[in-house]
Amino acid sequence: MLFLQLRNELWKLFGKPRTYIGFGALLLAQVIIVLVFRYSHASHDMVRQLQTNGYDSGQYITSLTVATVMLFPIAYVLLPLYVSLIGGDLVAKEAEDGTLRMILSRPISRFRLLFVKWLAGVVFSILLVLMLGGIGVGFASCFFSWGGLFVYIPGEMFSVLGPADGIWHYIGAHVFLAVKSVTVLSLAFMFSCFNMKPAAATILALSVTFVSFVLMQIPFFKELQPWFFTYYLNIWQNLLLQPVPWWKVGQSLCVLAGFNLTFLIIGFTAFHVRDIKS
Repeated sequence: MLFLQLRNELWKLFGKPRTYIGFGALLLAQVIIVLVFRYSHASHDMVRQLQTNGYDSGQYITSLTVATVMLFPIAYVLLPLYVSLIGGDLVAKEAEDGTLRMILSRPISRFRLLFVKWLAGVVFSILLVLMLGGIGVGFASCFFSWGGLFVYIPGEMFSVLGPADGIWHYIGAHVFLAVKSVTVLSLAFMFSCFNMKPAAATILALSVTFVSFVLMQIPFFKELQPWFFTYYLNIWQNLLLQPVPWWKVGQSLCVLAGFNLTFLIIGFTAFHVRDIKS
């Protein structure tokens, strides 16, 4: 029965046109970034950094490198936006449309209803990240050759990997990017369980995420970064380093698991005390 209910929730979710807004927007962003890299001088700074450190830029300005470059702006801005859009809709949209009371008239507990809806959101989040990683490499391969992976963020990250290691680090980064996607979805889902409009749930989730990120970037708050929510959301970046700081990855996973559980408990509790009839 759980599988059948999940199938029905997925059918409803992917039957809505707004579900595909995120897929279309991420695809458009990837196309623009690849074309800009190919037909502009955007890669000159990367070439200079590679040559300064004694690397052959021709081996590292590759499809894998460009696909990884696309991850940063998309993972910081676009991914939370479209995941929050779906998470905020999962419950609040049903209440707004007036179909929630009809659903609850069936012999199913509120806990099970919410859990199945959350699982449907998790499936969406994972598919969105898979599309981001797969199409990113595929489209970049049309304009750039295959080779190593180079990741450069001034003052933060300088990583050079061969083709074999690079692809595995790239895949690992997307695995943990899916964890970030699910966590943001859980936050939006929590607000969706309250008595509010879908747009309000989405905006609240985005506000918590972006305000935490902005505060974390303030230089005077550097020592307080481990107290911010978004500090642990960026766990996927650690998979692009060599060697991978697994202790930090494990720490972030434990904290994000706690956040997800907290969001679900608060959301489930708020939904259980709601009077759906009113």
